[in-house]
Amino acid sequence: MSNRPVTTTLWRPTGPKELELVRELGRRAWPPRLPEQPIFYPVLNEDYAIRIARDWNVKHDGAGFVTRFEVETEFLTRYPVQQAGGRTILELWVPAEELDDFNAHIVGEIQVVHEFHRPR
Repeated sequence: MSNRPVTTTLWRPTGPKELELVRELGRRAWPPRLPEQPIFYPVLNEDYAIRIARDWNVKHDGAGFVTRFEVETEFLTRYPVQQAGGRTILELWVPAEELDDFNAHIVGEIQVVHEFHRPR
């Protein structure tokens, strides 16, 4: 029997600057939010993450990345699912001041699963 906790897969669309900070943290944590970013929002749907990375991050940052990571399911119950648009546009809203606690419940590494770049 395994001692590994039950986890939930989350995705996070991100730009190159945030991804570099994730790499500096050993791919095991998300960096602190900026003052103008009161929440950290991982998403529950890979397709939604792809749309944000491809359509928003590429436009604003020149590149967009979709990351996938696991978080202890029991811990996530404190964050109700937020529907940010259509039925599949689902996010968790983690207050910036709780991000260290959130990071402590990530299981394994944050992995890049898709990347998009501005055409040359």
